[in-house]
Amino acid sequence: MSKTRINISLDQDLADFARIFARENRISVADMVTQYLLTLKRRIDEQNSEPVLSHPAFIEAMELAQTKLKDGSSKWYSYDEVFGN
Repeated sequence: MSKTRINISLDQDLADFARIFARENRISVADMVTQYLLTLKRRIDEQNSEPVLSHPAFIEAMELAQTKLKDGSSKWYSYDEVFGN
C-alpha cells in the first residue's frame, strides 16, 4: 500500500515529548501515530492485533484515550483554545 502525507499540529510540549519518546524507543513519531491508528482501526473492525510498540506507558495511554472516547469523558477543545490567537 502506498503512503500519503498527513500534517498535524501539536502543542510544542507534546511534540517534544513525542520526539523524545520516539528517539528513546528507536522509532519515528510517524511510526507511533501509525501504530496507534492501526490498533484503533483493528479494534473497531474487531480484529486482534499485537501492538508493535510494547512500552507499557504507550499502551496504557492508548487504552486510556480509547476509553475516554468511548465513554464520552474526553474534553474537547476548539482550535483557538488550543493554539490561542
